[in-house]
Amino acid sequence: MRVGTPTETKTAERRVGLTPVSVRELAAHGHEVLVQSGAGAGIGASDEEYVGAGATIVDTAAEVFEAELIVKVKEPQAPERAMLRRDHILFTYLHLAPDPAQTDDLVASGAACIAYETVTDDHGHLPLLAPMSKVAGRMSVQAGANWLESAHGGAGILLGGVPGVAPAEVTVIGGGVVGENAIQMAVGLGANVTVLDKAPAVLDRLDARFPAITTVHSTRAALEHHVVGSDLVIGAVLVPGAMAPKLVTAEMVKQMRPGSVLVDVAIDQGGCFETSRPTTHDDPAYLVDGVVHYCVANMPGAVARTSTHALNNVTLPHVLALADLGLEGALAADPHLRRGLNVLDGQITEPAVAEALSRPHVPAENALRARR
Repeated sequence: MRVGTPTETKTAERRVGLTPVSVRELAAHGHEVLVQSGAGAGIGASDEEYVGAGATIVDTAAEVFEAELIVKVKEPQAPERAMLRRDHILFTYLHLAPDPAQTDDLVASGAACIAYETVTDDHGHLPLLAPMSKVAGRMSVQAGANWLESAHGGAGILLGGVPGVAPAEVTVIGGGVVGENAIQMAVGLGANVTVLDKAPAVLDRLDARFPAITTVHSTRAALEHHVVGSDLVIGAVLVPGAMAPKLVTAEMVKQMRPGSVLVDVAIDQGGCFETSRPTTHDDPAYLVDGVVHYCVANMPGAVARTSTHALNNVTLPHVLALADLGLEGALAADPHLRRGLNVLDGQITEPAVAEALSRPHVPAENALRARR
């Protein structure tokens, strides 16, 4: 099969779908790999390295899209979506629930679109989302600490304080992969950390791992109390495939101290703060009622080398399966990869996306059966 990786075009996105190491594996399996010139520049991988691994370098995205399997990192932008065809397999992050325009284009293309963020494993986890969740969780504290500085409009607070001066109050909403990694960083920097979650098992696990933090069962009253009193709030809520719930209201934000910081890691799925809107690395933050909002929709893109290698570690087996077995063979062999199928033959196959956008839903199994 021909496999293609274009240069990412989302603002300040420096990751790449395939590393030279991944290309070498694909080439060893007998597949032709097309890589757009400069696609690996953001991770320090030259065109020559890709050629040495067995890739063919092409000048344009249009040439890459002559391949059958397109491997990316971020959701295809409008010009890329216009190049998709019915015989394409698109494998990338999609985050369709808050994005009707992208969804409509993917449906119209007829392509098979598999989203990293809804592929599952035997434990019900999201293994292709987890590496970027770890990166984003750790980065959220770095970003929060940065924007708390006076020079960036923050309150001028050092997360860990100093002897005689109290550390910052950090609240993490959601104790999943993002939340746990945010807690690890915030605790390491010496902040006072509170985590809110609805699952007792999650709170038990975090309490055992981080004895110094405060764990709180998440209710509206608890959210309001801890958000309003925090210097830094990290939104780390995930409902797989669906819109993130708006847990922090505009009224809560209005009551926060000026110079406090909100970091919304859930912004890819619409954000969990009412006052959130997507931002970019080029213009990452804005103020609402004196509170700094950091809502970059591709946070891991700022540490592209780490993120790309971490992502390829988990995506490569699935890329190989799709290339070796074809779409139907790979999805028949692996029900977890099949859970990643969001759009096929002009139909939405991910129920959470269909529900969020009030669109018809066809189960993946039915859509695949109709192909036979």
